[in-house]
Amino acid sequence: MTETPDAIIKTTTLKASLDRVWNAIANADEFGVWFGVRFEGPLVLGEKLKGVIAATQVNDEIAAAQKPWEGTPFEIVVETIEPRTRFAFRWHPYAADKDYDYSRDPMTLVTFDLIEVEGGVHLTITESGFRQLPQHRRGEAFTMNEGGWTAQAGLIEAYLAR
Repeated sequence: MTETPDAIIKTTTLKASLDRVWNAIANADEFGVWFGVRFEGPLVLGEKLKGVIAATQVNDEIAAAQKPWEGTPFEIVVETIEPRTRFAFRWHPYAADKDYDYSRDPMTLVTFDLIEVEGGVHLTITESGFRQLPQHRRGEAFTMNEGGWTAQAGLIEAYLAR
């Protein structure tokens, strides 16, 4: 049996200004448009923020895939806000089973690191902490989120290109 990796790392270079990329990541409304979530309020350091899954507004194919999950509760805890540099939150990865109590499980850490480069911004998305998850959830959560972060990197790129 292969051990589940502890982290997912995705990188992309976005053709947008640092301020524009930062706002797309650290503004709850903008984040929701491309990611596919509707939050109940702003992103505040140290605070839990609730919302619901809502189809992305930048890719019809991915929106259709998100459709069955619309209205599903979504919750993050804002871990880090370093303007124009890093935004991070904790969450329960692939919390798709409506009959499972995820509150008992550890959360993974999702970090967005930004570096201004010529012609845009280099974005690194890292989700870490999979090995601390219960064994019965670990592999599936990693696999689903690995593909999910690939899609999300494309969604933020599409959002910024609008």
